Amino acid sequence: MQKADHSGHRSRMKKKLMQSGFDHMEPHEVLEILLYYAIPQRNTNDIAKNLIDRFGSISAVFDASVDMLKSAGLTEHQALYLTMFPDIARIYLVDKYENQDKIIDYDNITGFIRDRFIGLEEQENVLLILIDKKGKLVYRIVTLAINYAATSAFIAHSHPSGLALPSKEDVLVTRDLKKALKLVGIHLLDHFIVADHECVSLAESGLI
Repeated sequence: MQKADHSGHRSRMKKKLMQSGFDHMEPHEVLEILLYYAIPQRNTNDIAKNLIDRFGSISAVFDASVDMLKSAGLTEHQALYLTMFPDIARIYLVDKYENQDKIIDYDNITGFIRDRFIGLEEQENVLLILIDKKGKLVYRIVTLAINYAATSAFIAHSHPSGLALPSKEDVLVTRDLKKALKLVGIHLLDHFIVADHECVSLAESGLI
């Protein structure tokens, strides 16, 4: 069977991208173009539509596992390529806004935290943010807390369940951590639960 020539379509889509950007495209068109670089010789428009139909959205496609994407007809190489996008988004945002002179406070802390959990919410991860007396970001690893001039801290962790609701264990662990940090002169300001790109504050909930 003779292969269809999609080169003209690809050229038109790339021209559309260069002129208008991804914001003016349908989700399947965005995915279609991204797949050009993993599937050079096939009609990726149909593949993109099928993937979005199967998983429900372009973000769900990116969040799917390699095995899930392989079961949808992709090769391991193609599946791995798509699973990289959440990690790339997180690395990009953290790198872009990482600044040792950045002031961390309640006005920007939730956005700061959410960026660092992109692509990681399917498994439990913990983030500790230590700040000095001026509010500047110092470091995010608890074992190094006493090696820096940190006076305050925020902690956050993800809930793989997708529900940003603190459990009884979360509350107890937070209280224990608050006591432990106090021993080295660090005040725990808040603990955030992250799920589905949302943050719930234990402090605002009156739990710590």
